[in-house]
Amino acid sequence: MLQKVLGFIQLHNLCQTDSRILATVSGGIDSVVLCEVLHQLKFDFAIAHCNFGLRAEESEADQVFVKKLAKKYEVPFFTENFSTTAFAEQESISTQMAARTLRYAWFEQVRQQEGYDYIATAHHSNDTSETILLHLAKGTGIAGLHGIPPKNGHIIRPMLSLTKDDIYDFVTTNHIIWREDSSNLSTKYQRNKIRHDVIPALKEINPNLEETLQQTAERVSHAEAIVAAYIESLEQQSVRQEENVVYIDLAPLREAKGLPVVLHELLKPYNFSYTVVLELVQALDGLSGKQFESPTHTLVKDREQLVITFRNLSSFGSIQINESQQEVQEPHVRLAITAYEAGSYKLNTKPHVAALDADLLKFPLKLRPWQEGDWFVPLGMNGKKKISDFLVDRKVPANLKQQVLVLTSEQTIVWVAGQRVDNRYKVTEKTQHVLEFRMVK
Repeated sequence: MLQKVLGFIQLHNLCQTDSRILATVSGGIDSVVLCEVLHQLKFDFAIAHCNFGLRAEESEADQVFVKKLAKKYEVPFFTENFSTTAFAEQESISTQMAARTLRYAWFEQVRQQEGYDYIATAHHSNDTSETILLHLAKGTGIAGLHGIPPKNGHIIRPMLSLTKDDIYDFVTTNHIIWREDSSNLSTKYQRNKIRHDVIPALKEINPNLEETLQQTAERVSHAEAIVAAYIESLEQQSVRQEENVVYIDLAPLREAKGLPVVLHELLKPYNFSYTVVLELVQALDGLSGKQFESPTHTLVKDREQLVITFRNLSSFGSIQINESQQEVQEPHVRLAITAYEAGSYKLNTKPHVAALDADLLKFPLKLRPWQEGDWFVPLGMNGKKKISDFLVDRKVPANLKQQVLVLTSEQTIVWVAGQRVDNRYKVTEKTQHVLEFRMVK
């Protein structure tokens, strides 16, 4: 079995013979075998143990057992006690998710502080089977079918080629003692239900289920790489980002094979579910303006493009600008403010720049979101126009309208930021002093 593990390490280039490894050890059979394997293969390793405080005296006994294990191997021992239940309640997540979040964050902290190269976990091929089946039961894309990767950043899984039977054979041969976690027998946890109820039934159909699923996961992983290359090519053709806005050109996607999957992959960074993506695909040939929401972003179908913005960008209060102020620096907007003598100023007519007659302005100015009913006199016009109508004429997508700001002087709008200055405050031949507002990326 040792050669099987060593061959797997070398095949996947998990680590080098002189790598320093932090082994994550619960005290259960899998992690205790991991320690023995690393010891017999003569790796330089340490042991890290988490006490989640979920099983009272059992948790304390696990901690003592693992500490003795580190003493047996004469390796460094690191341990941490967590208030797991309190953290789960605070973050509104399951206890299992809370434990996973806490332990991996702490493992990485120890790895960096103590100078270890890798974090080794004791996952084996049965874990891969359980992961794939759990993802299938809940619904998943291609990424959910590649199981558990042998290497993910600094995390390595050297025992992934082993089955649970391999592990039992190894502990029998080497007379290894471990701690049994009583919660592993409870089917109230989803993974345990897969392990105890689903997999035995499937093994009646295919006795080599773990090996079959492991091979399937490897094939899926290679297929995923092919899909990723295809998605990357389409992304380069269709996606562009400007400040806090993402635009996706639909033209290159119209001929794409498997459009729902392609769109789901492109929109994955913005947390859109596959269900929402299917609704979006149905709406692609419809009228502009249809809006879709993810937990973090808003997407609007605007003619032949998709426009994506953060959902929180519209929650924006007013900002006061004083006469001597030279910049505005907020999370969602930056302005550079510069005063000039009119004779030395070269007029800049780009939309992100506003050149205003400084002597007409009444301080303090205010920068705020536009509101229904707001109006101004667009540069080049004599009559007033509602900002809502102005933005429609400018064909500004619905979710970008929510982000449009206006600069006001005593309640009067002097600039629709990034769009047009008010004609009444423009620089003329009579202007003596210019105040320039420049939106900075």
